[in-house]
Amino acid sequence: MSTPELGASPPSPIGRAPGLVGRLTAPRDGMSPERTATLGDGRHPATQDTPTEQVTAPDGGPGAVTRRGAMALGGLAAVCAMTAADSGDEPAFAAADVAPLPAALLPPAPHVVLTALDVPPGADAVRSLAELARLAREPGGGARAAIALGSSWFDKAGLAASRPLGLTPMPSFVGEVLDAALVHGDLLLQVSAVTAELARQVSGSLLRAVPGAGVRWEKRGFRAGSRLSEGRALARNLFGFVEGHGNPSFRSSPDAAEVACVAAGSGEPRWAVGGSYQVIRIVRFATRLWDLEPVPVQERVMGRRRDGTWLDGTRPTGRPVFDADPEGRITPLDAHTRRANPGTPGVAAPRMLRRGYSYHDGPEDQGMLFMAFQGDLELGFAGVQRRLAGQSLDRYMLTVGGGYYFLPDLSHGTPVEFTV
Repeated sequence: MSTPELGASPPSPIGRAPGLVGRLTAPRDGMSPERTATLGDGRHPATQDTPTEQVTAPDGGPGAVTRRGAMALGGLAAVCAMTAADSGDEPAFAAADVAPLPAALLPPAPHVVLTALDVPPGADAVRSLAELARLAREPGGGARAAIALGSSWFDKAGLAASRPLGLTPMPSFVGEVLDAALVHGDLLLQVSAVTAELARQVSGSLLRAVPGAGVRWEKRGFRAGSRLSEGRALARNLFGFVEGHGNPSFRSSPDAAEVACVAAGSGEPRWAVGGSYQVIRIVRFATRLWDLEPVPVQERVMGRRRDGTWLDGTRPTGRPVFDADPEGRITPLDAHTRRANPGTPGVAAPRMLRRGYSYHDGPEDQGMLFMAFQGDLELGFAGVQRRLAGQSLDRYMLTVGGGYYFLPDLSHGTPVEFTV
């Protein structure tokens, strides 16, 4: 019986973090080989003690970076989490500020490059992923990289039986016009960094080093005014509104992990427990039309003031009592925030961790790269999106792309293995 290693790698200067190890073992029935993928070695940067060292960013920018360790989430996700320590106005997100989440779910860096990839079928699908996972462990000072899987990767790799139950191609919802060139992908590479140039450099280097993987679509995003407030990552979008107040706090409780991650006993494959369904939405904004509206009109469309305060005066992280406004005189019934979470009997609050990046590819192509992490798509993004049909905000935006992906996790400290 042979056990070939895929993605074997030299020792890491950051810390030991193996790539994907794929094994073909002798079949029990003599008919076909058993394919096994083993993810990780039981070590995780969020739980292990890791020495701190100072390194210099490759682009010559702010170079004081705290290395908190590295890990490879097998072939399914590779994350190298590094924290900006002295990067001007951008905050340093300390380990104490976050609940125990996968590294890709930590408070976001100011810049990101999202790249959806298509890979060859068969063993090449595993090899491409293994090589990308190996390389993504060390993207460079001030950057982190994560890899998530699309539904199609499991088919190409011959691992369809191990696919997470809710992982499907992203459907088109009411009012959307999805561009075939901007949706789906076998893999999603997400590189976030303290500068746009560093994110671009790291992403490009990773892609050039993985032969056979083709770029399906790519988008670059930024977070204007990115900061951390009360354990919540905030930023101002291109419509001029601060967003992020509605997320669970990273600092005060494990609530973020509870909504963002797959729970034990959910019926999902055992290896998927602790991982997250990741939704990406490319949302184009009609900024010229939006800017013609008076600010009070914009605020009634959103259901919040520009700074996040609710229209009835409730503080941004509080919860307005919509029952006291049944006719929508204060907060319109078709306002974005009220449709998303109406607070009516039988409608549960959305269970997801949201993250938004702005993008600007020209005067007619600018908007938001919306991300959502959840343990259940129906209780998170999908349920909310159906409620938003007919909201007043639809006049000013159009979803044109994105996809559904799955990001596994090793924060529990044990290797993940699935077998077909």
